[in-house]
Amino acid sequence: MTKTAKPDLRPANPRFSSGPCTKRPGWTLDALGDAALGRSHRAKIGKRKLKQAIDKTRTLLGVPDDYRIGIVPASDTGAVEMALWSLLGARGVHMLAWESFGAGWVSDVVKQLRLEDVEVLEAEYGLLPDLDQIEFNRDVVFTWNGTTSGVRVPNGDFVPADREGLTICDATSAAFAQQLPFDKLDVVTFSWQKVLGGEGGHGVLILSPRAVERLESYTPPWPLPKIFRMTKGGKLIEGIFEGATINTPSMLCVEDYLDALSWAEEIGGLPELLRRADANAGTIADFVAQRTWIDFLAVDPQTRSNTSVCLKIIDPRVTALAEDRQAAFAKGLVAILEEEGVAFDIGAYRDAPAGLRIWTGGTVEKTDLAALMPWLDWAFEAQISVIESAA
Repeated sequence: MTKTAKPDLRPANPRFSSGPCTKRPGWTLDALGDAALGRSHRAKIGKRKLKQAIDKTRTLLGVPDDYRIGIVPASDTGAVEMALWSLLGARGVHMLAWESFGAGWVSDVVKQLRLEDVEVLEAEYGLLPDLDQIEFNRDVVFTWNGTTSGVRVPNGDFVPADREGLTICDATSAAFAQQLPFDKLDVVTFSWQKVLGGEGGHGVLILSPRAVERLESYTPPWPLPKIFRMTKGGKLIEGIFEGATINTPSMLCVEDYLDALSWAEEIGGLPELLRRADANAGTIADFVAQRTWIDFLAVDPQTRSNTSVCLKIIDPRVTALAEDRQAAFAKGLVAILEEEGVAFDIGAYRDAPAGLRIWTGGTVEKTDLAALMPWLDWAFEAQISVIESAA
């Protein structure tokens, strides 16, 4: 039997998925009523809305005027792949990996592009690699926030202003929730379906002048698929960064992104988005600090994500189990919460250590997280009762 009484209060919104993430508070389908459906994205109305999405992104994130912003296909993955295939190979590369997606970029560069001059800095889940070992005479590829590990770089101080190589940053669960120092970043990518809760399938690619110079002065030795091509005749295709997308975008998704951007502007812009994410993550931190059965996967508090909060179960009754049974325990806990309708999709990522992953970005309400916390205790004790009964 569980010792903790079943909580009475439930989250008003149980959607804590780390992607696609929950919609902004108060969202309804009515928000999409002005979508340019059935119209060409190359018509005046389509171009206007795509340009508006780019301009609002620039203003909200504080992207420098001389950086290009493009809407590209295939979500954040598409944006990262465009950068890797189009920019790498001109000099050596330093790859950083401390979670699943970073490891995926390493695999693409080593196994698909087959670059020879590649150095890889890796760390286990919960840790960062030694950033002091990065050689910035190389191009450097890294994730800002490890969505599947809950580990982020604390700031951009490790990147020198006088670097020779390019910095290519996958910032998909960091943009709009963490301060990105664009002067330290030459390529920044993210997707609409993360921090602002937009719909999936579209990515954003931000290029510094240094990245543009590379594109216009270097031609990779491998063929580029059409959706990766950003230059023609040795010059940047400027239209891509003014709303003329490479492939046909969903104007319904564009409208949804515009709605999310407008909401962010109305509540106070980037400072308020950062404050909301920090407060949300703090709710979980306060809970964890008072418990002995659960802890953060991220070891160093300075590197803990304020969006994709990853937790591990440290109770000896669970850690004493075989690895597969620990995973089953965590899945059982997640299943209980979903059956009760209090938390959806909060299991750890499939490649990560068993545990929980709770999204705390700005579209999540702090009151919902506060309501969820007692349910974690209750579900944990329910699962403990199961394994003790079976013993």
